[in-house]
Amino acid sequence: MTDDIIAALKTVYDPEIPVDIYELGLIYRVDIDDDRNVAIDMTLTAPGCPVAGEMPGWVENAVGSVQGVQSVKAVIVFDPPWDQSRMSDEARVALDMW
Repeated sequence: MTDDIIAALKTVYDPEIPVDIYELGLIYRVDIDDDRNVAIDMTLTAPGCPVAGEMPGWVENAVGSVQGVQSVKAVIVFDPPWDQSRMSDEARVALDMW
């Protein structure tokens, strides 16, 4: 189920950056309990992100579509603050940020 959840997270993109939120390092924690309820801590590239109010819903919808998931709750956190070091190599290549 974890691989399917990660695949679902990779379908969600920050509209200002052509890289998915998982590769950007915006997902801090994914917790799946025994009843298959999923709790996600995520962040944004900047606190003033224009889609801050919508992004958790996008994540919840994507992960909620994974077979077997009972419920999803995504929460935005800003501790620790996001920085470019959280990006995967794939994201760095896509954005030419080495």
